[in-house]
Amino acid sequence: MNREYRICSNCVMDITDSKITFDEKGVCDHCNTYYKDILPNWHTDERGDETLKEIVSKIKKEGEGKDFDCLMGMSGGIDSSYLLYMMKEKYDLRPLVFHVDAGWNSQVAVNNIERLVDGLGLDLYTEVINWEEIKDLQLAYFKSGVPHIDTPQDHAFFATMYKFASKHKIKHILTGGNYSTECVRNPLEWMYYQSDSIQLKDIYKKHGTGKLRDYPVTNILWHKVYLPYVKGIKLIRPLDYIPYHKDDAMQELVDKFGYQKYPQKHFESRFTRFYEAYWLPKKFGYDTRKVQFSSLILTGQMTREDALEELKKPAYDPETIKQDFEFIANKLGISVEKLQSYMDAPNKTYKDYKSQESIYNIGAKMMRLIGLERGGKR
Repeated sequence: MNREYRICSNCVMDITDSKITFDEKGVCDHCNTYYKDILPNWHTDERGDETLKEIVSKIKKEGEGKDFDCLMGMSGGIDSSYLLYMMKEKYDLRPLVFHVDAGWNSQVAVNNIERLVDGLGLDLYTEVINWEEIKDLQLAYFKSGVPHIDTPQDHAFFATMYKFASKHKIKHILTGGNYSTECVRNPLEWMYYQSDSIQLKDIYKKHGTGKLRDYPVTNILWHKVYLPYVKGIKLIRPLDYIPYHKDDAMQELVDKFGYQKYPQKHFESRFTRFYEAYWLPKKFGYDTRKVQFSSLILTGQMTREDALEELKKPAYDPETIKQDFEFIANKLGISVEKLQSYMDAPNKTYKDYKSQESIYNIGAKMMRLIGLERGGKR
């Protein structure tokens, strides 16, 4: 990186995001996008509550006579857990709780899912991904040299849920995505679109060893066009309509269900914890805490000073990283030396492989024009 180091004067995003720009006050484009496009159109007061009540009323009406009226993904993380609690307790929905097991659940995640599902008296459906296939796919991503090695897990999550909804004619999928903790998005160079099936297949073709017979593959046109506009399956983000303060929400779940806290967003997965805390910052210089903290700064849940202090510390635990490294290697069936060789290999980007980036770019422009997407990846 040849640019002089610079960090936003308002949040903690810096030039490790190579496309970041700053205005005359030193405020970055992530912040200005939030203030210009997101905040004026984001309502968590009475307006948001009324809008959500209308959505819920429609969901309930379409769910009459059925065992459940919507599908709700559950990872064990705070966003999906709080969403489940609020939709069941405050808005009286009858969701089928949907969990995808890609082989990397932490015990904390398993415990949290059980406590929420049992405590709320709901049904849980778990889809288990073929381990040998996802293992080979994840190894292919390690070999590829790209940063976004969590794609096999994420792609399986939403592909499986969309296919389940389509098969069982479920019209509403509720997700924990939200502006409150995610108004700043990871840059494309850090985390490319996980739903790009063309890239996934190209990386696997070049670096995989078998065939993906059971692994669920989706594509952008299927789940962004066909499902919502032909099949009528809608993806809804209820947390954008209600007050959502992460720490307060987590404490409420601790008090009511014995929810177990974890140190950082997405750390309910053993693989994601290793990937975001160690692999990305050590190999590529990308620290996802900058994105997460910046979101919390913008939404008034963290001070910039506290964020800067936290960023002085490594995201991983230096005392346990050796064991974590060994755990990942052993679970993937390779030696520690082989995993280290992937770490030491030349870095590549999503641009080194086939992709559907042009389709995503067109779609994102259209979504922004008609007001269906604000912010977003860039």
